[in-house]
Amino acid sequence: MQPRNMSMSGVVDLAAVKAAGEAKQKAEQARAESARTGGTGATAARPVFDVDEAGFEQDVLQRSTEVPVVIDFWAEWCEPCKQLSPVLEKLAAEYAGRFVLAKIDVDSNQALFQQFGVQGIPAVFAVVAGQALPLFQGAAPESQIRQVLDQLIEAAEQRFGIVGAPIEPGVEDDAEAEVPERPAGPHDSALAAAHEALDAGDLGGAVQAYRNVLSDDPANTEAKLGLAQAELLERVQGLDPQAVRKAAAERPDDVDAQVAAADLDLVGGHVEDAFGRLVETVKRSAGDEREKARLRLLELFEVIGGDDPRVTTARGALARVLF
Repeated sequence: MQPRNMSMSGVVDLAAVKAAGEAKQKAEQARAESARTGGTGATAARPVFDVDEAGFEQDVLQRSTEVPVVIDFWAEWCEPCKQLSPVLEKLAAEYAGRFVLAKIDVDSNQALFQQFGVQGIPAVFAVVAGQALPLFQGAAPESQIRQVLDQLIEAAEQRFGIVGAPIEPGVEDDAEAEVPERPAGPHDSALAAAHEALDAGDLGGAVQAYRNVLSDDPANTEAKLGLAQAELLERVQGLDPQAVRKAAAERPDDVDAQVAAADLDLVGGHVEDAFGRLVETVKRSAGDEREKARLRLLELFEVIGGDDPRVTTARGALARVLF
C-alpha cells in the first residue's frame, strides 16, 4: 500500500517567520530557566524518545526550534506501525541529530491524537519551529521516507536556519541508564511472555497468556487491554479487506458483515467509523443479532480504553439506541 501525503509541498505556508522567531525566543527562555534550576536535557539529546501530553511542549515544541522533530503516531495493536516504526528509528540513529523522532502512543495520548487531526495510524508528522506539518500516513518504503526526511531537513534549514546538532554515540544509553527500574510485579513475567507472543505473531499464544494472567488477577488492566488487542488481531487475520468491505456495503443489515468491517476499521485506526458502524447495526437489528453487535462494540471499547473520549461518545450513542 502506498503512503498518502508523501509530498513536502506547502511546508513554507505552515510556518511564518514571526512564529518561528517567537518559538525560538520561548525555547531560549526555557533553556535559560532550565540552566538556572539545574534541569537536564537528556531527552533532547536522544535521537528517539517517547512523548506524552505532559512533556509535549518541552520535548517537542521547544525542541523543534533547534532540530526538526518527526512524530510517529503509533499503537501497540497496529500492525503497519510495527513495520514503519523500526525504519524511522533506524533513520533517526543514522541521521545522527539532523532530526529527532518523538514516538506518541495514541491509546495513551488521545488529546494529541485529536489535536493533530490524525485520521489513521501509522501517521507521521513533523514539528519545525513550533509549527506542525503532516508528512505521510501508512507504511512506506525506506527510500521514500528518506526523500521526505531530506526535504524536511532542507526546508527547516532554508526557512528557519534550523540544522540540528550531532548526537554523540552512547548518549542515549547513558540517559536511559539513569532511569530507575521499577520493582517487578507478580505477573510481569507472564505479561512479558504475552507481549512477546503478540510481537511474534503468535496470536493464539498471546490470547492464552493474557487469559492466564486474568484468571489470577481479573482486574489487571494491562492484561485486559492486551487480550482485547490480541483477540481483535486474531479475528482479522486472514480476512480479505476488499471482500469484507464490499459485503458490508452491499448488505447493511448483515450483522456478521458489519461486525467484520468494524474490526477492520479499528485495526486501520478508523475508531469513530468502527464505533459508528456498530451503533447503527445495533439500531437496525433485534434479538440475538442485536446482542452480537452490542457485544462486539463493547469488545472494541476495551481495545481503545474506557477513558478515551471517543469511547465515551460512542457509549452515549449506544445508550440512546438501546433505551
